Amino acid sequence: MAGSADEDSGITDINVTPLVDISLVLVIIFMVTAPMVVQSGIIVTSSKVTESLGKSTKSEAVQIKITNKAILVDNNKVAEDQFYPVMQQKMAANKKKLAIITCDADAVHGRLVWVLDQSKRAGAKSLSIMREDKGKKAAAESE
Repeated sequence: MAGSADEDSGITDINVTPLVDISLVLVIIFMVTAPMVVQSGIIVTSSKVTESLGKSTKSEAVQIKITNKAILVDNNKVAEDQFYPVMQQKMAANKKKLAIITCDADAVHGRLVWVLDQSKRAGAKSLSIMREDKGKKAAAESE
């Protein structure tokens, strides 16, 4: 009868086989989808203010400046509804299809993202985000 006590108790061991199966399926799903997620992003090059040597000069690129009040394309104020047609025209004339974007610190983040999207849609192959040197900006504001 001593053996009957063991027979009455249930199986208390945890079955890890389903847990391992689900984990392996998740690993395979992540391995398959990870390259797709990385490729779908916009590749944006950023440079330092202090660099004087670069692959392109400012005259070879379309200059876009974003402020809190306006968007300037090659120092000409452009309304938001006219930005895309102007960028299409500029990109058609630009051999390198390069846009250099400068954004004020007080500009809205969503406006920068919108300009990036519209520039890419208009045909820009390369986008560079530049920041203004604090010393030069302070000197320009004091003048």
